[in-house]
Amino acid sequence: MCPNHNRPLGLIYLAVVSWTVQAATASAADAGAGLASAPPEVSFVAPRGLEMAQTSSADAIAPWSWQIRPRGFVYDTYWAGAAEPRLGTQLVDESDGGPFLDSQVGGRVGMLRYGPADRPEGFQVDVLGGAKLRQDWDGNLDVLATDYRYDILGTYGAGPHRWKFGFYHISSHVGDEFLLRNRQFQRLNYSRDTLVAGYSYYPLPCVRLYAEMGWAFDHDVSQPWHFQFGIDCGPRQPTGLHGAPFFAANVHLREELDFGGNLAVQAGWAWRGDDPLDGLLRTGLYFYEGGSPHFSFYAEHERQLGWGLWYDY
Repeated sequence: MCPNHNRPLGLIYLAVVSWTVQAATASAADAGAGLASAPPEVSFVAPRGLEMAQTSSADAIAPWSWQIRPRGFVYDTYWAGAAEPRLGTQLVDESDGGPFLDSQVGGRVGMLRYGPADRPEGFQVDVLGGAKLRQDWDGNLDVLATDYRYDILGTYGAGPHRWKFGFYHISSHVGDEFLLRNRQFQRLNYSRDTLVAGYSYYPLPCVRLYAEMGWAFDHDVSQPWHFQFGIDCGPRQPTGLHGAPFFAANVHLREELDFGGNLAVQAGWAWRGDDPLDGLLRTGLYFYEGGSPHFSFYAEHERQLGWGLWYDY
């Protein structure tokens, strides 16, 4: 069930109260004239943005237009995806190493949209960029690895359907402190320039299913094909201070691992601000198993369990 935070119940309650007051007033006025009065017709229209892809007569006031720096995003970042730029951190215990502090420092900007201004539909161009770094929790937070990535994406959304197509670049590096400690390590120049296409579907406003494929036309160490798919389930509307539960899972398959890859799972609590197009703050348990998410160590198998804090634009 999708959380609705009692807004529809509140609106229905106000409509019933309004109808009752109008009916009582009309009856009192007609009583002296001996006339019967029928209660006025009442229609209930949900406010815009209450449910994604919900249509109503209110939509007519938001025609499609060109917008610079639009509000919201047509195609959201995958909540449990370990590769896309985002803002977040996880303290994890890795079975053969750790504990590590795995963080992502990045952002996302909507550049241009042709669509409605009050909901994330139409055509939109986004730019993403950031760095993913690993620090040694027991070693003075020395930086062990850093991956850099940027994306240029074209997206389109209509109702519960979302598409994206674009380009991303990844370049992976190990930290100076790691090289000083491991002088025998042979640095890998892992990189990929990739064309990517993805599709998302919302069977319910609070549930997203997605799949994506990427083909690298220029790559080193990495192989051309990557695939991923998963599910995001959590609040899409304002939550207030009490928040709401969320769950996310992502599978990432990579050709350089013979189309093995990794599974990432998150579950916990989330908060969204008063504007439903604002970002989502999440915290909860984190589980990861498969090839390392830090591509300098891509062939090393990792099993992680920990706690994370994420902000999704």
